[in-house]
Amino acid sequence: MLIKNVKIIFPDSIIPGSIIIQNNKIYKIFLNHTPKYDGDILDGENLYLSPGFIDIHIHGAYGCDTMDATCESLKKISQAILKHGVTSFLPTTMTCSKEDIRNAIKNVYLVMKEKSTVNNILGVHLEGPFINKNKIGAQNPNYLLEPSIDNFKDIAEDYEEIIKIVTLAPEIEGAQNLIQYLHKKNIVVSIGHTDAKYEEAMEGIKNGVSHATHLFNAMTPFNHRDPGAVGAILNSNITAECILDGIHIHYASLDIALKIKSSDKIILITDAMSACCMKDGKYSLGGQEVIVKDSAARLNNGVLAGSVLTLDKAVRNVKNNLNIPLYEIIKLLTINPSKVCGTDSTKGIIKENYDADLILFDEDINIKHVFVNGKKIESTS
Repeated sequence: MLIKNVKIIFPDSIIPGSIIIQNNKIYKIFLNHTPKYDGDILDGENLYLSPGFIDIHIHGAYGCDTMDATCESLKKISQAILKHGVTSFLPTTMTCSKEDIRNAIKNVYLVMKEKSTVNNILGVHLEGPFINKNKIGAQNPNYLLEPSIDNFKDIAEDYEEIIKIVTLAPEIEGAQNLIQYLHKKNIVVSIGHTDAKYEEAMEGIKNGVSHATHLFNAMTPFNHRDPGAVGAILNSNITAECILDGIHIHYASLDIALKIKSSDKIILITDAMSACCMKDGKYSLGGQEVIVKDSAARLNNGVLAGSVLTLDKAVRNVKNNLNIPLYEIIKLLTINPSKVCGTDSTKGIIKENYDADLILFDEDINIKHVFVNGKKIESTS
């Protein structure tokens, strides 16, 4: 297929052109002109052509949750977020019982094996249960576990190959040994839900922490006398994810993080829960009741409980509130998360021989067309 008359978004520029998709891959890129072509043609009508979005932290959508541990739930989540430009994602677990987390991971494993979702599941993000009770957020404190190698194996053994990220608190006793173990297994260790002092966070980074879960949220803040986990994240080379729904953090906080860490190190996520793509009302997250009102999801005590954000809206929010070039914003949802997942040799940028996971959208970031592995997915609007 030829996709013509589009503005192609590269990591450092946007250039008019056309591309040919062949055998599920980006076969050829043409800049500033359209070649003759005998096959199927899609006229992009001056839309933007972007790599598909990659969400590395999402619990659920459309009334379903990763912790449901069913193929049907993952299918519904997949279909819901595809409409918002997500061509790859990491289903994310919660702090629940060992058995429930293991069942959820097993379910993701089986769905990945059968390739039964419309977009790509790249693995699992394990958020908890190795986190700090003082920064519990919307996680369930009844199921916190000591961050030990044995506890991790009880949860993930037989399925370690699909665990991409583990969020934990490095200051808890036993965490440093687990960090080193996970790092050797090439599993990304992410600091999050943490009460760590600056020195404790830096010790974790030294031992293998390479990522930060929802920067600024559920972690010790920066103070000039006690830089905290936020200070360690900003003062190191690790990547960090942010929730840009206009509720979790101020837009200026993202601007500051980008200026300190650069656009190569920041990733936009949704941290969406089951109410994403649904109406306001009562929902559940990790067995706890969540009330969604005015685009904010909160527990009964008022604590934020994930979000109902979609990644196309996150792009729109950044575009409308910060003076950042569109191509830099797109990096935050494409090549950057692909690097974290270890898929950046095949996904995340528009480049010849890369997977044809592509989206077309207009100036207002309304998704018009979605391609997954070179196949045009219908009914995305």
